[in-house]
Amino acid sequence: MSRYIVGTGMLLLLAVTAGGALAGQEEAAAGTLNNALGMLNGWLGTVLFFDVFPGEAEFPFIVAWLVAGAVFLTVKMGFINFRLLGHSVAILRGKYSRPDDVGEVSPFQALTTALSATVGLGNIAGVAIAIGIGGPGATFWMIVAGLLGMTTKFTEATLAQMYREIRPDGHVMGGAMEYLSRGFADLGWKGFGKALAILFCILTIGASLGGGNAFQVSQSLSAVKQQVPYLAEEPWVFGVVMAFLVGVVIIGGIRRIAHVAEAVVPTMVAIYLLAAGWIVLSHADRVPEVFGLILSSAFSMEAGLGALIGVIVQGFKRAAFSSEAGIGSAAIAHSTARTPYPTRQGIVALMEPFIDTVIICTMTALVIIITGVYDSNGQHAELIANNQGAALTSVAFGSVISWFPVVLSISVVLFAYSTMISWSYYGERCWTYLFGERYSMLYRIAFVLVVVAGSIGSASAVLDFSDLLLLSMAFPNMFALYALSGQVKRKLSVYLEKLHSGELDREVGRG
Repeated sequence: MSRYIVGTGMLLLLAVTAGGALAGQEEAAAGTLNNALGMLNGWLGTVLFFDVFPGEAEFPFIVAWLVAGAVFLTVKMGFINFRLLGHSVAILRGKYSRPDDVGEVSPFQALTTALSATVGLGNIAGVAIAIGIGGPGATFWMIVAGLLGMTTKFTEATLAQMYREIRPDGHVMGGAMEYLSRGFADLGWKGFGKALAILFCILTIGASLGGGNAFQVSQSLSAVKQQVPYLAEEPWVFGVVMAFLVGVVIIGGIRRIAHVAEAVVPTMVAIYLLAAGWIVLSHADRVPEVFGLILSSAFSMEAGLGALIGVIVQGFKRAAFSSEAGIGSAAIAHSTARTPYPTRQGIVALMEPFIDTVIICTMTALVIIITGVYDSNGQHAELIANNQGAALTSVAFGSVISWFPVVLSISVVLFAYSTMISWSYYGERCWTYLFGERYSMLYRIAFVLVVVAGSIGSASAVLDFSDLLLLSMAFPNMFALYALSGQVKRKLSVYLEKLHSGELDREVGRG
């Protein structure tokens, strides 16, 4: 306990020191940060986001890589994204849990930890940005990406369980870096797998500091300062407060993160969906019209092929950023779950994109389209141009429920907070994989300092940096999903045979 208190105090001191150093010189600091991000964005964009579509339309390689992989896995696994939803719910209800299952957290806690990283500002800010740039049709492609991503998430969570390492102290080391290195070694590609594992770790550490940290702070601040004007003048104060709150939790590791996520995620999702549902129901007469607009815009050739491809790319990009299917991040959380069957946790994991993208993102999209705030030529054009997605969503809710922007601001902070604590764990596990357990505190210190820095960077620069790093993680991860999918398919076949024969029920005394 004393070590925990000392560590938390040290992180708080660092946050306050960093914030104080920035006070009064935010503009210069923001300029330096944005210039640095701009250089990194240009380099990463050239390497991993080259256009693979002929002609004027642009289709980045990494997006095509994710789409092709999701389609391939969905077909290979026999469309389990639709067939096993009911069984997933049964597992989450604890029907198949046993006290002697090995792991650090329950299947439900692993799911909420992973959801706390995905159910966040991608659902609030990301959807608004996608519709602002790509129009209502981007919603349709987000839903398609979410449905396909369910199988992708199943595959990576199953692999994470298959290749996890239970260390002597009881902690689990698992995730894409493990199934890249150990799984490829089984195939006789040890050196290649190790190189991909190191690349994945480097990208994950960067993504945890970008999309899992700075983006969350930047977007939540853009919504909160609408209600608290003081923070528009002194944004670093918000950064310091968030840094302390994050530091308090991440010192305690995955068990503390899982307990916080288990409490926060269901509550914030319920509040958000109730408000969105109220707005949609109060405009029920317009819902058929809105869905018609979404479908017509999703396939519209009115502005040419380039515009159509642009809508598809926006939908898949934002879905990838929101659900993280194919990215490999959630596999780190699912590797810690207590379960005797790797396939079982994969079935739990396929619920993530369904909840995150198919349900929550769709509700956000309906609110934004119904209220009409997405029009880039309208009065909110500046918010769209500056990628202030959280603020745009706040305006959409506020146009119907006048007092709700205050509640949404609180929800936004909770969404951002839960995402940050989960991503801190993802980055810390990858840091530990590269440098060892004894250097994990260095990463936590860096994470806290970036929280403060994220409060002063421009949303556009941070958004681009987050997109690039997060999507780049799919490059090494999807290699593993393609190469090891046969092993997952065999595990799935054995599991389904036991399920249908009643053996799994008999194991827990229900048969």
